[in-house]
Parts: sequence; C-alpha cells; structure tokens
Amino acid sequence: MTETNELRIAVIGAGPAGVYSSDIFLRQLGKLGDELGLGTKARIDLFEKLPVPFGLVRYGVAPDHPSIKFIASALEKTLDNPDIHLYCDVEFGKDVTLDELLERYDAVLFATGAVEDKPLGLPGADLDGVYGAAKFVEWYDGYPTGAREWPLEAEEVAVIGGGNVAMDVARELMRNADDLKERTDIPDNVYEGIKGNKAKVLHLFIRRGVAQAKFSVQELREMEKLPGVQLIINEDDFDLDDDTIEEAGKDKLTRQMVEELFTIREMAEDMEDDGDTDFEGNPADRKYYVHFNSAPVEVLGEDGKVVGIRVEKTETSADGRMSRTGEFEEYPVQAVYHAIGYKPATAPGIAYDERRAHLANAHGDGRITTAAEAGEDVEVRERLYATGWAKRGPVGLIGSTKSDALLIVTNMLEDLSKAAEGGRVAADRDPESIDRLLAERGVKPIDFAGWKKVDAFERAEGAKEGREHKKVIEPEQMRALAHA
Repeated sequence: MTETNELRIAVIGAGPAGVYSSDIFLRQLGKLGDELGLGTKARIDLFEKLPVPFGLVRYGVAPDHPSIKFIASALEKTLDNPDIHLYCDVEFGKDVTLDELLERYDAVLFATGAVEDKPLGLPGADLDGVYGAAKFVEWYDGYPTGAREWPLEAEEVAVIGGGNVAMDVARELMRNADDLKERTDIPDNVYEGIKGNKAKVLHLFIRRGVAQAKFSVQELREMEKLPGVQLIINEDDFDLDDDTIEEAGKDKLTRQMVEELFTIREMAEDMEDDGDTDFEGNPADRKYYVHFNSAPVEVLGEDGKVVGIRVEKTETSADGRMSRTGEFEEYPVQAVYHAIGYKPATAPGIAYDERRAHLANAHGDGRITTAAEAGEDVEVRERLYATGWAKRGPVGLIGSTKSDALLIVTNMLEDLSKAAEGGRVAADRDPESIDRLLAERGVKPIDFAGWKKVDAFERAEGAKEGREHKKVIEPEQMRALAHA
C-alpha cells in the first residue's frame, strides 16, 4: 500500500464547474497552502458519469457557438495536469457511494449539472408536439443517451422563453443544414434531421419586455446572421419609457443587450422594406417572429396534437414587474418548445432545495447542509460542498462558474485548515484504493488519455469532410475508442 501525504479531493462532474474548481483549488493551494498549514500538494479525482468530459460545453450549448471551442480547449488544458485525474464513465451513487468517497477523500465537491427541463405547467402541456428544450438540445448535441431522431414535421413552431437556451433552440429550428454542417461538429443524424426540417414560421414568445430579456449579445448577433431567414418584430414592443431606459442603462450587460435588440429592430425593418429578405438581402424562405410582452397561457390541441398556442399580452414596468392585460391572441403552430429553465440534478444522499432547484447548501456558500430550509436543526455537513448549478440553481453563464468556484475553494481551504491532521482527514490515503474498488465492481473508467483517443478520432472523421471535428455519439463506440 502506497500512502501519500497530499490532500485528496473528489469532484463529482467534469463539466466547466468541476474543471474550473479543480484548477482553482490547485492554484489557491499553491498560493495559500503553506500559510494555512495545508502544504501545497493535492490530488484531485474528477468523476463523470458520461464517457467523456466537459458536460455543458459539449452537450448543453448549441453547436454553432464559436466561443465554445475556446472554452473546451481551455478546459482540456486544465485536465492535462498531472495532479488532476479523470474518471469518466463512473456514476456517483451507482458505481461509487458517498461513504466510499469520504473514506478516501478529504473533501467531496459536487459540480453536477442539469439534464431535466422545468415543467411547462400550462393547459395542453402534455399534448403530442410539446417538447422541453433539454431533450431537443440533447438530440442536436448528440448526448450519449439522448434521442437519435427528432420529429421536425411542423411548418409553424413556437418557442417559449426569454433566455439563451430559447435563442439556441429557435436558431437551430431556423437553421440551414449545410451551413450548420460546414461550421460545426454535428453528427450525421442531426444533419439529416435538420435537412428535413419543415419549419417555415417560428414565433419566439418572451413574457417580459425588451429591457428585461436575458439574452447575451453574442446570442443576438448569431440570430442576426441566419441565411434565408427574415426577422420580424412588433415595433410597439420597442416603445420604452424613460424610466425603463434609465433602469436598463444601470447595468452594462443589459444596456448592451438592449442596444443590440434595437439593431435587430432596424434590421427587421430593412428586411421588410427590401421585400422580405434575409440579412444579406437574399429572398427569405423562413420567417422568425420575436414577440416581447407575450405570455403563453395555453397550448391548443385537437386529437391529442398541438394545433395552436394562446398568448396573453403583458405589460412590464421599469423595475421588471409584469402585469397581465387580459388581451389574448392565438397563433397556429404544430409544435411548441419550452425553454423556461432547467432543473439541476439531485445527488443520492444529499438534501435538495426543490424551491430553488439546487443541492441544499448554507446561504449560497457552497457548504452542503442537512436540509434545504434554514431552521434550528439544519446543520452544515462536514467535507461536502457544491459549486456551479448544483450550488445556485440553473442561472448564470459558463463564465459565472469561475467566480463561484473561487468562493467555494476559499471556503474549502478555510475548513481544511481548521481540520485535524492538516486537513488530511480521510482514513484511506492510498491513491490506488479507488482504482481497486472500481475494478472489483467491473467499472472501467475512461481517463484523460482515453478521452484524447476519442477526440483524435473525432478530428480525423471531421477532416475527411473538411471539418475540424465530427462528434461521436454512441457510448459504446466512445468506450471502444477510449479503451483501445
């Protein structure tokens, strides 16, 4: 048995939250470890239930986001650190339990993401043709256990939501398949699906006003450059009062978003004036309507299928409060996609805050608690932490995960410095102990070298078609490549 004296940390989830936290932990320990009495050496083991790393970056973001490639390569550089060990294809709660981790690690950090949609909760939500964004995103991103085919028969579709996921879904539904294939890593089944997409009219419904939407400027710019698509807006939505303009101006990102939306308004006017064209002045064969202050109230059906959507006009005050007007309008659609938020995953043995949709943690400081609601008998559980969406719920962009990680890591180091044995509290300090445990169970983890084999194959397949990458989607093929 080879005992080592480094700190040992287990991280559950190898998406951006887990990888950033691992990197920041090692950096902060290197900086502060000696003065905290912890030393500067640690081994971090990252456990991921999927056969490949990167979570949300690989499987939660539309394939045509150029910035995602940069994030993925930054995450990959982090994983190439000899102090970070990747264990993909290992599921927490099934292949390894919390007690087994606590026996072998000084602290356990949950960085699990979200795979479920928040329910739509409208009459007609269970009709055939109503889809949650998460499942659609899984399809077009080639999620290992996602659908392989997607029904794209509807000529008129509605998308509900005022955030980036709604924008992604709407954009992919309006996409030209050849254009998408040329610039992204989509697999063949997604290319064929989008090629056969019959959608000609799309309605995006946003409950609040122009100044309260939650789009990033990047998303809006991608929406502006869709070949063959005419953008159509309601000019009345852009009559903002002075209070609203002043309120929007206080926050830099909101101000930039509103400015970009006004650019889109001008584009939409030009497209109409030029005879219903796309952004390059070519004839448009698809129409993309953007409706602000529009709250869907019912999905209309016949014979169990979607035939329309009923929407109520709303009003939004400068402080973002929405009120209903009692004015309704109906739109014929044959499919409805809702992107109204995700529900982050639960973790076996960890309390869950149903109201805020995240793992129960103290005052948002990432320390896991025995129950969700603050009460006299709620206690902090030692050596257990959460970061990213697992800590704060499904809000914020990939970048906000970094500031989150710094806060959690600071708390972890503080707690470890107060613990006995200089933070080295796990009883089993043999770094190979976890490998033996998994081997006894017949679990074959995929490590960083295994991921590199999958990545090399994807690059080679892409190169055959003049593309940078072409995604492998079948879990068994990933395993075969990784273990080859």
